[in-house]
Amino acid sequence: MTEALVARVRDALRVVIDPELGQNIVDLGFVYDITTDGGEVHITMTATTPGCPATGFLKDGVQAAVAKIPGVVAVDVAMTFEPPWTPSLIEPAIRASLGFAAVN
Repeated sequence: MTEALVARVRDALRVVIDPELGQNIVDLGFVYDITTDGGEVHITMTATTPGCPATGFLKDGVQAAVAKIPGVVAVDVAMTFEPPWTPSLIEPAIRASLGFAAVN
């Protein structure tokens, strides 16, 4: 059940779009970790920079998207900037469409 719930959470997070980059937070590499404990979901995520003005918006979007999943009773979202986000975390096809050079 845990792996299935983590997969459903990851899918649900694809509706949360970063307003600056215009792509979902999963493909952008913002989601670092998803764990579950019964119906509680714990998500560790980041944003492009510590001062990103969209941080609150993204966190609220994550909580709202995950709360809609059947069986979820609580959502905890922890923002972190360690490790710092870099474009190398973006899915390759999305990175190319955004015009980022290939990162080794």
